[in-house]
Amino acid sequence: MGVVLTKRITGPSAWTGRDLKDDPSWRIVLSDADVAAIDAALATSRARGAAFPAMTREDFPLAALEPLFVGLAETLENGPGFALLRGLPVGRYSDAEIETITYGIGLHLGNPVTQNPKGDLLGTVMNVGDPAKKDTRVYETNLYLPYHTDPSDVVGLMCLRPAKRGGLSSLVSAASIHNALLENHRELLGVLYCPFHYAHLSTEGAGRSPLFSYHDGKLACRYLRQYIELGHEQQGEVLSAVEVAALDAFDAAMQDESLRLDMMLEPGDLQFANNYAVLHSRTDFEDDDDPALRRKMLRLWLKMPNARALAPEFPGRNGFGDAPCSSV
Repeated sequence: MGVVLTKRITGPSAWTGRDLKDDPSWRIVLSDADVAAIDAALATSRARGAAFPAMTREDFPLAALEPLFVGLAETLENGPGFALLRGLPVGRYSDAEIETITYGIGLHLGNPVTQNPKGDLLGTVMNVGDPAKKDTRVYETNLYLPYHTDPSDVVGLMCLRPAKRGGLSSLVSAASIHNALLENHRELLGVLYCPFHYAHLSTEGAGRSPLFSYHDGKLACRYLRQYIELGHEQQGEVLSAVEVAALDAFDAAMQDESLRLDMMLEPGDLQFANNYAVLHSRTDFEDDDDPALRRKMLRLWLKMPNARALAPEFPGRNGFGDAPCSSV
């Protein structure tokens, strides 16, 4: 077990939804000039015969937006850990062009990584799965998606179409959860710095990782309770009473309405979140009867050049193509 942080976390990473809900600073509205630069990059990619996924950063040149990307990367790593790009007029593009734009933006921010063993670099988030089947991923249904982190430095979510009803996106600060546990359940906090089995962290059974890790002056968090419980089941190990109590305390803090920040993603919104600093969730939703009007999102996982160093006991993972590593 590594160092257990016993001091309250301060600074921009320890935000609450109550404080930020009326703060416009986390919304980055694209200007007409920004959209024009994206259109020019799309035209260049067409002229070169390049499109997602067979394209490079040079195929989608966005020099005019580089200051925006530098600031965004800084916000994700050293600020609140999330941001929303708003103002892309998705109605003027085909779905294939939106894939190219989303991936092209990702190439300028970090390195896109695979999201499944098939090697997909963009995930389509739609209600296409059967919730009765055990192997159906929750994001492929219209069910409530519990708070979790993804196995990459950063996750991006592009909204093409919202649901007919519901589908509210929600974020919560890992630092604020940690502060709440320090205040209300200090006796359980150390348990969350001990390794748990995670079903999705290794290609050979469950991998081991703590929920919290404090290293090089930064807190990192990894959480998806379903995968922890499945990982322990796969290993034939029963979670102890104190481990269950610690997970329950984490869940209670995570669900505190004053901590979470809710937002309804609009067409053209591109939400980014640091998976070590922010947990994300989505409410259940009802789709339109017309398949062409059903909720559709594109998911992007990024390995970031400025990502925090990770402790040896908190193995990093960026997608499914690479083995876990101790730092990124």
